[in-house]
Formats: sequence, C-alpha cells, structure tokens
Amino acid sequence: MQALALAIIAFLLYIAAASWQGLTLARRVAPQPMLVRGLALLGLLCHLPLVIGLFGHDAQVLPGLYASMVLISAMAVALLLGISLFKPVLGAATGILPLAGIALLLAATVPAAPHSDDLPPGVALHAISSLLGFAVLAIAAVQAVLLGLQNRALRHHQIRGIVQALPPLTSMERLLFELIWAGMGLLTLAIISGFAFLDNMFAQHLAHKTILSLAAWVIFATLLFSHHRLGWRGMRAVRWTLGGSAVLLVAYFGSRFVLEVLLGRG
Repeated sequence: MQALALAIIAFLLYIAAASWQGLTLARRVAPQPMLVRGLALLGLLCHLPLVIGLFGHDAQVLPGLYASMVLISAMAVALLLGISLFKPVLGAATGILPLAGIALLLAATVPAAPHSDDLPPGVALHAISSLLGFAVLAIAAVQAVLLGLQNRALRHHQIRGIVQALPPLTSMERLLFELIWAGMGLLTLAIISGFAFLDNMFAQHLAHKTILSLAAWVIFATLLFSHHRLGWRGMRAVRWTLGGSAVLLVAYFGSRFVLEVLLGRG
C-alpha cells in the first residue's frame, strides 16, 4: 500500500511537471524550468524507494517487465534532469515524465518477485549499461518527436507556438545526435559485456533480446554514419531514430509483455 501511495504521488508530480512544460511549448505559460525540475525531482524522490526495493527482491539477469519499467523510468527521469542543467533538453519532459508515472503506477500494483542472488560484477555491468542505454535513447526518441514537430511547423511556415518555445532547429538536431552517440556508447557496452559475461547470448530466453538489440545497434550506427558522411538530417534522422527506438523497445519489453501479461507466466 505504501508503494502504491508513493507511486500515485510521483505520478501526480510527473504529470504536473509535464503539463507545465507542455503548456510552455504551446506558448500558453511562461517558461519555468526550475518549477518543472523541482516537481520532477520530487516525483523522482517518491520513485526511488520502489527502485531501492528492487535490489532486494528482483536482482536477476533479465529483470521482470515491471521491474525493468521502474528502473528504466527512474534512470530516464534522473538523466533528463541532469542533462537539462547543461543542454536544452527539458522539452522531452513532456513525453518522459508521463511515461515514467504510468510505468510506476503499473509496477506498484504488482507483488514483488522472490529474492534472488546478487548479480556478478560483469553481469551487473551488462544490466546497468543496458538500462542506461535504453533510458538515454528513450530521451532521444522524445527529442526526435519534438524535432519532427518543429521541422514540420517550419516547412508550413508556422513560426509561432512550439517553434518559438524550442531552441533553434540546428541546436535541436545537434542535441539529438549527441543523445544518440551517448546511447550508442552504452548500448555497445551492453552488447559487448553481454557476450563477455553471459553464458550464451543466443540462449532461448535471451535470443530475441540479443537479435533485436543488435538490429537496433545497426539502425543507430547507420544513422550516425550517414549523418557524418552523407549529411542525413531533418525528418530522415527523426524516422531512423524512432525506428531504432521502436526496435529497442520490443527487444527490452516485447517477450516479457507476452509472457508475463498476456500468458501470465513469470
């Protein structure tokens, strides 16, 4: 019950922060980055007890669906708040924070899994880099959506609203590729550490995640190479970012959703 209460409070704080930022993008209210960060930080403080609880209950190579949602959403919010102190990425709060709140509410209604052994250091490196990589690329996906909306508005000569609220298009695009580079570094580390420290990355319970993670890596690597050598940008960059993020989403959550939610298996 305490976990659910904290999840509800965190959800409300996340929604409040995301709503203000959304109204800011729509030019309905004045920008208040400190307010948005403050509300999101309070939400994260309510989020953290559920994260801490996972380390005593659900430490395994592939966390359960809901445990993964709690961890990744917390990492995404923390990274967003940290990056926003140095980069104009707070607009992504409109997508990241509501998703984090929803994930937390869903996870808080599920009983904790039985205790399992601690992860070996190499496997822990794989798990943490995987979760961090997904969190960074999730922020990149929301950044890509904002970039796409800004690009479309400019092509239709709509210079008010979101175009005025966001940084210049070149800055938005540069930030998108910086996020992708960071996410790719973490994803590469996750893949290498997985092959180095897991017994068989193509075992039955890992094969789908391995194959789809490699596919996502190829998509993002192609985008980065083509951006550098062929000048890919704009809506093409947006589509490839969202495509790679979608593949990674299925890699991390696809089979778990089928097994744990649709089929009711642990």
